[in-house]
Amino acid sequence: QVQPVESGGGSVEAGGSLTISCALSGYTSSMRYWGWFRQAPGKDREGIAYIYTTGSPFTNYADSVKGRFTISQDNAKNTLYLQMNNLKPEDTAMYYCAAASRSYSGSRFAPSVYDYWGQGTQVTVSS
Repeated sequence: QVQPVESGGGSVEAGGSLTISCALSGYTSSMRYWGWFRQAPGKDREGIAYIYTTGSPFTNYADSVKGRFTISQDNAKNTLYLQMNNLKPEDTAMYYCAAASRSYSGSRFAPSVYDYWGQGTQVTVSS
């Protein structure tokens, strides 16, 4: 059983930076791709970045974070990262990491194509 556990959330002022982590336990080598999502109060869960774990490294970002956020993975540490720069108040949300055990059809930004989810870490950006 794969269990992601997020950490590193906190409060930061607009324009600041924060890096959140996701420690992965279980059969992580069998995962096909990993993603970061966020959910603000009253809003749907939004896919913001994903990374493929097999073959050539490949990452993709939602327009809302492109150029500001970077997803990366340290295989030796079984850890997924999300570096967030130039944070804005609208980035305030609970952030989740997720993993997929197979290549499901559909957008990698959709929650439905992931099997395993962490409990989330809160990021708050003040203006």
